[in-house]
Amino acid sequence: MSMKCYDELMWRGLIQDISSPELIDKLNEGGLTFYIGTDPTADSMHIGHYSSFLIARRLARFGHHPLLLVGGATGLIGDPKPDAERPMITYEEVAHNVEGLKSQAEKLFGFEVVNNYDWTKDINVLAFLRDYGKYFNVNYMLAKDKVKSRMETGITYTEFSYMILQALDFLHLYETRNCTLQVAGSDQWGNITSGIELIRKKLDKTAYGLVAPLVTDSTGKKFGKTEGNALWLDINKTSAYQMYQYLINLEDSMIIEYLKKLTFIEPEEIMEIEKQHNEAPHLRIAQKRLAKEIISDLHGEEEFNKAVQISEAFFSGNFKSLSPAQLKDAFYDMPVNPVEEGTSLIDALVNTKIASSKREAREFVKNGSISINGERNQDLEKVLTKADTLDGETAVIRKGKKNYFIIKI
Repeated sequence: MSMKCYDELMWRGLIQDISSPELIDKLNEGGLTFYIGTDPTADSMHIGHYSSFLIARRLARFGHHPLLLVGGATGLIGDPKPDAERPMITYEEVAHNVEGLKSQAEKLFGFEVVNNYDWTKDINVLAFLRDYGKYFNVNYMLAKDKVKSRMETGITYTEFSYMILQALDFLHLYETRNCTLQVAGSDQWGNITSGIELIRKKLDKTAYGLVAPLVTDSTGKKFGKTEGNALWLDINKTSAYQMYQYLINLEDSMIIEYLKKLTFIEPEEIMEIEKQHNEAPHLRIAQKRLAKEIISDLHGEEEFNKAVQISEAFFSGNFKSLSPAQLKDAFYDMPVNPVEEGTSLIDALVNTKIASSKREAREFVKNGSISINGERNQDLEKVLTKADTLDGETAVIRKGKKNYFIIKI
């Protein structure tokens, strides 16, 4: 199945809106310089960025030239959130985050990186108002969704001005780099169209915008958000194993959509995976393939294989096969219970609340429900020592089939 650029983006569900039908032919012809932007709110990108940047990589494969804009200027202001003002971050934090994102983007995606602080820092307030502000009608700005959603709770002038700054970016890149297209998630539509309008009014030229649907779960929650924490692309913030666990547990109803949007697997193969998945969803074939594609792309196949090894050790109970670093990775989100060396297993089960009483603890042990480091233990007189640890201090106690507890002797 050989598709043109626009058709493939549509098949994968990656186009929510385009600013003009003219863009369809331009996408198919190749040769556009386009930009995709991110503000430096952290020193690492997360999986939400990944979905957007894959669109940029797809466009590059069809002969377009990507620029990644890191918002050293806009990051000091903050794009308006729908419900509240973003907390201001310091100049030092922004500078640190810009360097982190620049380095990461060049390493992971190979994009050319530009920083809007470079062309914004010397614009004084009079020039800003005369050269840019005069082209924006307040009624036009009030009609934008992000501004409209804040009218009841209130929006500061600083946040209100954000769309002008982003429009200024598009204008600058149009003039200096012949950048005629901005690509972003659907929540940026208002900012993109503001840039298109500024270019039209100031230069009498045509620019274009393309927005993709935000990648979410079936409830509309953003993909990659777990209890308020992002899945970071920095392996030191989110390990390959942590990402693997998230991905293989994704819901069945969304998994084929994720394969389309988040991988470069050819359409024919995705259709075959979908068929296999529907026939045996319990095997999680689609989830495992998604995990392999994303983790291998970000961190290499070796890191993916390590993540699988840790997961299989959990399934089999063979924790002795793991290195100290893998053990730490495996138990990243589990509390560690201290136990004095020489404590009886029965007392340890009670002290760590694995069992509610000594009587219950004895029943667990006697019935074979307790294993230490993957080995079943039915010795009621068992005393815990350093010999029971995996790395000199850590041991894994499993109760039943799925309840794991970490103790530190």
